[in-house]
Amino acid sequence: MTASPTQHVRWFRELSNSDVALVGGKNASLGELYQQLAPAGVPVPNGFAIIAQAQRYVLDKAGVWEGLHEILDDIDVDNLQALEQRSRRARELVYGAPLPEELIREIRAGAAALRAEYGDDMSFAVRSSATAEDLPTASFAGQHESFLNIRDDEQLLDAYRRCLASLYTARAIHYRVDQGFDHFKVLLSVGVMKMVRSDLASSGVIFTVDTESGFRDVVFVTGAYGLGENVVQGAVDPDEFYVHKPTFAKGARTVLRRRLGSKKIKMIYADGRTRDSTRNVPTSNTERDRFCLTDQEVLVLASHAIKIEEHYSRRAGHSVPMDIEWAKDGDTGLLYIVQARPETVTTQVNDTTLVQHSIDPGGDVVVTGHAIGNKVSDGHVRVISGLDQLNELRPGEILVADITTPDWEPVMKIAAAVVTNRGGRTCHAAIVSRELGLPAIVGCGDATERLSDGETITVSCAEGEIGRVYAGLVPHTVTETDLSDLARPKTQIMINLGNPELAFQMSRLPNDGVGLARMEFIIGQYVEAHPMALLHPERVSDATERAAIERLTRHHLSPEAFFIERLSEGVGTIAAAFYPKPVIVRMSDFKTNEYAALLGGQAFEPDEANPMLGFRGASRYTHPAYKEGFALECAAMKRVREDMGLSNVKLMIPFCRRVDEARRVIEAMAEHGLQRGRDGLEIYLMCEIPNNIFQIDAFAEHVDGFSIGSNDLTQLVLGVDRDSAEVAFEFDERDPGVKIAIGQAIEGARRNGCHSGICGQAPSDYPEMAAWLVEVGIGSMSLNPDVILATTAQVLELEERLGRSPRGD
Repeated sequence: MTASPTQHVRWFRELSNSDVALVGGKNASLGELYQQLAPAGVPVPNGFAIIAQAQRYVLDKAGVWEGLHEILDDIDVDNLQALEQRSRRARELVYGAPLPEELIREIRAGAAALRAEYGDDMSFAVRSSATAEDLPTASFAGQHESFLNIRDDEQLLDAYRRCLASLYTARAIHYRVDQGFDHFKVLLSVGVMKMVRSDLASSGVIFTVDTESGFRDVVFVTGAYGLGENVVQGAVDPDEFYVHKPTFAKGARTVLRRRLGSKKIKMIYADGRTRDSTRNVPTSNTERDRFCLTDQEVLVLASHAIKIEEHYSRRAGHSVPMDIEWAKDGDTGLLYIVQARPETVTTQVNDTTLVQHSIDPGGDVVVTGHAIGNKVSDGHVRVISGLDQLNELRPGEILVADITTPDWEPVMKIAAAVVTNRGGRTCHAAIVSRELGLPAIVGCGDATERLSDGETITVSCAEGEIGRVYAGLVPHTVTETDLSDLARPKTQIMINLGNPELAFQMSRLPNDGVGLARMEFIIGQYVEAHPMALLHPERVSDATERAAIERLTRHHLSPEAFFIERLSEGVGTIAAAFYPKPVIVRMSDFKTNEYAALLGGQAFEPDEANPMLGFRGASRYTHPAYKEGFALECAAMKRVREDMGLSNVKLMIPFCRRVDEARRVIEAMAEHGLQRGRDGLEIYLMCEIPNNIFQIDAFAEHVDGFSIGSNDLTQLVLGVDRDSAEVAFEFDERDPGVKIAIGQAIEGARRNGCHSGICGQAPSDYPEMAAWLVEVGIGSMSLNPDVILATTAQVLELEERLGRSPRGD
């Protein structure tokens, strides 16, 4: 039945999520935002929807349904050439349908009302919204057309017709078939809203979940300069920011972590002499070299995103991660939310099954980029430079391209993996690869130049945020574990972790927190420079190193601020991933030769014959040669605990030789704002020197717990340098003498009411050592991630034999 000619426009204030059948998912969501969230302080541009039945009204009047049935009823979507031909005929048929006068009048009246609200110089964003779009199980992302910077009524009417025609693009037809939707039951509404002047500022995408690991306690914000299409399409490598939701709710107002994107182009309004309403221009070096958002703006966006997620979750009765688009108006500085939809990938993941992909180390890396997902795949390369080559891709090949667009989706599902030159983790290639379950590496820069057709490669997204393409076939494994009924042993099972990039993913393992977070790994990977070189660059004689330090610190008020921010963000990411479980952070334990390898390090480190027994650990912290560097470490940890609100961080002092040394270090930490006991701060001692055991009662007066470092303890008990090939065979943590020392440490900690744990390699490498530790009553074992599940099962079995019941949590 033809719709009445006076009911085709609905304003956002009249719409809600219950109106998907009327105005499609996108417009229903905009109505929900405008009606429910705008009063709560979430800015949403006003606009109206041309209802989906208006499409039926247009096509009824034009009499084109029979022609569309002839084109679509027997379509074979796997015949890409025929699909494209039929798609073009369908679009021409729909675009050629004239708009009824009654509908034209309604659209013109809506546009006039928006101009009255925002001014005659405003422009419109015209966006498609299908009635089977933005659903929990099908996103339809990018399937239909949108048009930006539409300025007059004639352009608006033409954009509306083009949107209707886009319902029949090849990609949309293929997607409907894949999702099981009837072509003639999916209708298209079109939204007309105020165009936010982000061409003069920035825009991007927000997820209220980490897109790769599914970790739900963060808001993930991406952004770039100009209009948002470049971020969505993957044409730019955007800036990235994380905000931790639990501590944000408690009042902490800091960015958890950030990454500077290259942002090489930006989309702006065209000058009117071109057919398109927008165009891309290069960004300046200054724009590329700074973040497109301030920290305060990131926090504002995070606040908006959290409110949106909470609203949708209340309506659904369960947690609903959201996919949100934002835009900053360059005229007013206001940050607008221009779209929000349920995130459609992580919500489909089975939380009770842990799937782990691992790859053998040591392969030849060809290119790197942003890892999408956490899988590993291999196959032959197929480099695709344009749409006309898509039919060359064969099932199981690895698609390598500069960029992907929605037109590529019909063939992407047959690829084994996707690799692109451009794009960030919220680009088109990333979104579709996640939806298809494919590993993808985006933003590689030169993948199409470095990889050749027919070449065999392995694509690894299982090593953190950095995805790696390896030459040839690299062995890799997949394991699946059912977590639904896995009990927790009495003995705490913790994780050894130093890489923040793996933290969100590793937090899914059954654990009691992090027993050893290695600060030196974070300094080496994320700071790169020696702390004293940052404080005294004038003492660095190498000009190349001085220039490198200047480049590293150029975005910060001072080199000290750079160190504090980078170290605190690395540690903070690990702490946030496991919050509120304890995360024990070991203060720096570089040896002098390792410190010297950092930028500028040679100017500050002595040349020692035996660094293992030299100037390391606690001996550095109050020494004139390093005490300023230790002050920076303390400032970073104070920021993590106080500014970031991550009070689950405990601190640990390594390689502390004497009781008086422990006292001096504890006093220095208090002077730097890390007073033991204040705000629940606990300080542990690495128990790795025989004197720590001989005088454990005296050491216990100054600390809250002990973590046994079995590696160094074994070396010092047996007098063996494990790095010496000539005597390394004598190194064995299972030696009776070593076990006597460990047993005495556990008993000493128990006697003094202190926690005892072990964070050395022994229980990770030797199941019999883990069993012995349980028998003698160790409080916790901190293990490498790859043995967590096996050791947990072993400990549960042993505790059952010993008559210890598993924990109820």
